[in-house]
Amino acid sequence: MKSANQIRQEFIDYFVSKGHTKVLSSPVIPLDDPTLLFTNAGMNQFKDIFLGTGKREYTRAVNSQKVIRAGGKHNDLDEVGKDSYHHSFFEMLGNWSFGDYYKKEAIEWAWDLLTNVWKLPIDKLFATVYTTDDEAFELWKSITSIDNSRISRHGEKDNFWSMGDTGPCGPCSEIHYDRGEEYCNLKNVPGHVCAVNGDCDRIIEIWNLVFIQFNRDQDGKLIDLPAKHVDTGMGFERICQILQGQDSNYHIDIFKDIISFIEKISSVKYSADENGTPHRVIADHARALLFSISDGGMPSNEGRGYVIRRILRRASRFGNKLGLNEPFIYKVVEKVAEVMGGEFSEIKTHLTHAQKIIKAEEVSFLKTLSKGIELFNKIALDMTEKKISVVDGETVFKLYDTFGFPVDLTEQMAEEIGYTIDSQGFEIAMNKQKDQSRSNQKFKNTEETNWIELNDSIFTEFIGYTTLECTSEIVKYSIDDKFLRIIPAVSCLYAESGGQVADKGSIELNGTKLIVRDVQKDGEYFVIKTDLSKEPINIIKDTQLKMTVDKIFRKNVRANHSSAHLLQSAIKQVLGDHIAQAGSYVDDQGFRFDYSHYDKLSDEQLRDIEVIVNGYVKDNYVINTEVLPFDVAKKQNITALFGEKYGDMVRVIRMGDASAELCGGTHAERTGDIGYFKILTESSIAAGIRRIEAATGQKAVEKALFHKSIVESIKDSMSVKEHQIIERIDKLNDDKRELERNINDLNEQIALSQVAELINKKISINGINVISALVKVNDNRILKTVAENIRSTMSMGIILLGADIGGKAALVCAVTDDLKDKIKAGQIIGQIAKMVGGGGGGAPHLATAGGKDVSKLKEAIESVKGMLS
Repeated sequence: MKSANQIRQEFIDYFVSKGHTKVLSSPVIPLDDPTLLFTNAGMNQFKDIFLGTGKREYTRAVNSQKVIRAGGKHNDLDEVGKDSYHHSFFEMLGNWSFGDYYKKEAIEWAWDLLTNVWKLPIDKLFATVYTTDDEAFELWKSITSIDNSRISRHGEKDNFWSMGDTGPCGPCSEIHYDRGEEYCNLKNVPGHVCAVNGDCDRIIEIWNLVFIQFNRDQDGKLIDLPAKHVDTGMGFERICQILQGQDSNYHIDIFKDIISFIEKISSVKYSADENGTPHRVIADHARALLFSISDGGMPSNEGRGYVIRRILRRASRFGNKLGLNEPFIYKVVEKVAEVMGGEFSEIKTHLTHAQKIIKAEEVSFLKTLSKGIELFNKIALDMTEKKISVVDGETVFKLYDTFGFPVDLTEQMAEEIGYTIDSQGFEIAMNKQKDQSRSNQKFKNTEETNWIELNDSIFTEFIGYTTLECTSEIVKYSIDDKFLRIIPAVSCLYAESGGQVADKGSIELNGTKLIVRDVQKDGEYFVIKTDLSKEPINIIKDTQLKMTVDKIFRKNVRANHSSAHLLQSAIKQVLGDHIAQAGSYVDDQGFRFDYSHYDKLSDEQLRDIEVIVNGYVKDNYVINTEVLPFDVAKKQNITALFGEKYGDMVRVIRMGDASAELCGGTHAERTGDIGYFKILTESSIAAGIRRIEAATGQKAVEKALFHKSIVESIKDSMSVKEHQIIERIDKLNDDKRELERNINDLNEQIALSQVAELINKKISINGINVISALVKVNDNRILKTVAENIRSTMSMGIILLGADIGGKAALVCAVTDDLKDKIKAGQIIGQIAKMVGGGGGGAPHLATAGGKDVSKLKEAIESVKGMLS
């Protein structure tokens, strides 16, 4: 049996033999494409080619692309694990032609690979074409050995692909595989017939060949493109299922070890039926989590981060069904790295970082789940008062969306108290959110610039590493009512990328000098933006563009960028190799560096990092640059930018023994050029991500002098020497804490002195001893202590106390042990808290509450007598 790794390699090798260039998978987090939540197809990294804004040095490509489909247009997350083929993360095998070969070769090679290399039975294969695509139909008949009865035509829904409402599009030709009658899940449905593009699971699509030959305009009209492209996609897990003779994607080799590990930690045997759904969900979601976080994703409350958090919480919930009530997903991803890290080394590199984030999210979710149950109980109490027995759809959706409650859990909790849920209302709320997601996921070209083309260069060559002045031909330009934009064939001006800001400087056209406002990348081009000239400039094919970089600005940026590399090296020395860069921003004033770590750095650790970096500066290492094949750089364990996409050749920046990183930015010539390094701030910016802001050179010196002036001021005000400052501050803090303890003890003694008086005021209602009173205390802890002291002296008693604490109403209810099984403190406090505009809860014997309306406090305290009567 072929392994999954063999199958992947055979696909790539086949197309390399046909003149294709193997390209690396782009990250599943499309950092350079705001129109996508996740990379959802192999063609995403070639989007600029299809839109006509970019080109490559090759015209044929092949790869295995990491894909996540769990949001926006492609959102089947709730189906994952329930069947044999839905996934949130999977691999997409693909081959492309950019204006090179077309339908004939695409069909011929696909058929050859499937039938001659992989030896799939011809009588199990079907081909579909678009209803009007006579060319593809005839090609299937003439150049393959498929039975003509197995070629069928289908409409736009199944066999026409579009990038968006407008733009490049074209017909598809799909290849389907007949798994056999035993796979039909509708065989008992009267009148059902198994068919291609049918409803059952018997005949499945395995490969989609897309022929991009049209451009759809605003009116929906199809216009022939000047260049025609091929874009194919084959589900890797699905073809492995077929070639390995399995009945499910989840039963192929790359899933088996992961599922076996889940069996081990849960002590629950896997089953291929619906009882195995939790194992399948966890295995799939663990892959999605590790790959997304390794490529720079982070759980959060919006966008792709929200989807990552949903995936994690869904896996956690299914873990509960296996009896896994403690964090466990962080353990499963280690097995994923073991199984798949050979092909995708990034998941091994960032494993520790991902595990820390996942474990923290699991711990947080378990707390959130508890809060959700508490919220449901409050909702149920409110429904009881209003005599409502159906939990409305918006509430069910809120529990699902905010607290990660599965609908069946809400339904189960409702049934336990005799209620039902509004399933239809939930679906309406769910679809409303999906519609909103789809509206934000239109796949379109966000750049509406109207370019005037002058030359046919396919990229801008950056020569600014070695020169700060240059002259170039103009590839194309555009003018609007605000700006002039120019794309040069050659540039010494750096375009913003890799966290480094664009160069400042000037350009000159026909003797007119203009200030550079920005330089950005558009595909492989550099776009220089300037203000419009007061006088018209005649730009023609032979016009030469002169560029000059602001030397001082570049010098400061270079020093800061080199310092960022040294900082990463120093952080790893102090904290460990689990540290991974999670983002950066470098300009002429300083830089910020984001990195994966959960704990705040101590003052000692920050000092150690500063000392190490300044040691590198003092050593004055030569900063060398070399260009290597990416595979060679990976083997040398050179640090890569977290979540960055690299080409086949990469630029390596080496700073002596201090640092070796992949980087396309500009750098100092020697580490000594940095002068002096100073950390300004260290803070948390997200769960598991911290940020250091730092400066170099004169900015760092200014900051150090400012800190020195603060120290001098403290010395003067305290009349101490510099080495005594910390000792004096510690003593002041100790004295302050001692005073606070004394005050608290005194307040508690005063409060407890009221206990005897309160006991004397008890009354009896229906055989129950009741104490209800307002007391004078200054914090909630003491109020609770008073109630507990009274409770310990009574039997068959209820104590209800209230106090004005800081202008807010505070309440506590205590019930003696011989009564708490009949009367719950939480029930009493929940009712009374509403009178002061608040809420609360607690255990059967003791519960607390708070509210905003102090004026109703006395009335609320007295109301307990009426409740008991």
